[in-house]
Amino acid sequence: MLLQLVPSWKQAFSGKTGEEKAEGMRHMLVAVDALEAAMEEWSKGKPFFGGDAVGFLDVALGGLLSWLHGTEELCGAKILDAAKTPLLSAWARRFGEMDAAKVALPDVCKLVEFAKMRRVQLEAAMAATTVK
Repeated sequence: MLLQLVPSWKQAFSGKTGEEKAEGMRHMLVAVDALEAAMEEWSKGKPFFGGDAVGFLDVALGGLLSWLHGTEELCGAKILDAAKTPLLSAWARRFGEMDAAKVALPDVCKLVEFAKMRRVQLEAAMAATTVK
């Protein structure tokens, strides 16, 4: 699931065409649906993937939360949608509200600004190699 999420996120963000970006977003949403199913199966109604306490999967996925929220803004698509993935959305809120997460996770607005700058740099680099 996580192994599917990151490459599809990269494609949604930096695909060369609109279709490549849309395909990346579709794959990312499939991975998010799989994470929703995993949350239902593994948490057994508890707040985290491993139960009552934060475990490895919580930390691994939690480290991506700022990027996922930033991608929602950059791509104009809801990734963690409370209507479609209620368990995962509630988990993301709980995880993000933890003191340790507040300290460790990057600010979403700063990530969005960085991503916009990086996107411009990538497009300029692609244009430069195309011209040669």
